Amino acid sequence: MPSQEPRPTIRVPGTTSHTIAPRPGGHSGEGTLRYLRAGSGAPLVLLHTVRTQAEHFRLLIPSIAEHYTVYALDLPGMGYSEIVPGASYDEPAMRAGVERLLTELDLHDVTLVGESMGAVLALTSAADLPERVRRVVAVNTYDFRGGIARAGLLARVVVSGVLTPGVGPVIAGVEPKPALRKILQGGLGDKSALREDYVDELLRVGGRPGYPTVARGVYQNLPSLIAARSRYPEVKAPVHLVYGEKDWSRPSDREADRQLLPAADFTQVPKAGHFIALERPDVLADLLNAVA
Repeated sequence: MPSQEPRPTIRVPGTTSHTIAPRPGGHSGEGTLRYLRAGSGAPLVLLHTVRTQAEHFRLLIPSIAEHYTVYALDLPGMGYSEIVPGASYDEPAMRAGVERLLTELDLHDVTLVGESMGAVLALTSAADLPERVRRVVAVNTYDFRGGIARAGLLARVVVSGVLTPGVGPVIAGVEPKPALRKILQGGLGDKSALREDYVDELLRVGGRPGYPTVARGVYQNLPSLIAARSRYPEVKAPVHLVYGEKDWSRPSDREADRQLLPAADFTQVPKAGHFIALERPDVLADLLNAVA
């Protein structure tokens, strides 16, 4: 990747950083993907939320690395993965990035763990690659109308502005720290779980050339995440649905997914919000280590 690209300011203990190059003759929207690796054991792939990156799992990775070889992916265009001009950020394009990780590294017996948007991608990738996926843990699936706009008034105003024709790209490129902090805190039951150094890191990534286009593209393609729910019944691997009690999803949204995945285990985390990996990584670690 270009030398002028910024580097992460957060160091996750025990991890090393790696990249996957675009495939020769691959899709024109493909770019270099970055991921963190840690630990040993059967492979476990972590897929982050909207507007975040691999460091979203900074507290979870050290807690599971004794049981798994952990791969935390920066989804296409996000974190420190390459931003490709004109690339799509709909669900199929992001899923293709996940599947590149699994196939390029030739991973088998994989546990796919995704939060929010990452949970949707974990389920659809498992539907596509049943021979590689052992289990799926889907945390607060982001597959309902409104999404982050349910975090509060500020989130509704910002997302609405980002999606507005004409001024949307300008608004997407202006991200004051207090506004980002407030929006992210809208996804937490315990507001103190959002660390200042993490907000600073997200702002650093948000300043990458072309990143506002990525952010806008992700929000514009929320309907493709909703449409992806139709793939859930194709998942052959065991599924565990995890929801924060205070997640943005409504009880009806959660029940709708349970209907599509009737054999899935179900856990609701008391008092937790949308970002369980930030707020209650211990719950996810206990769940994952118990079945390693």
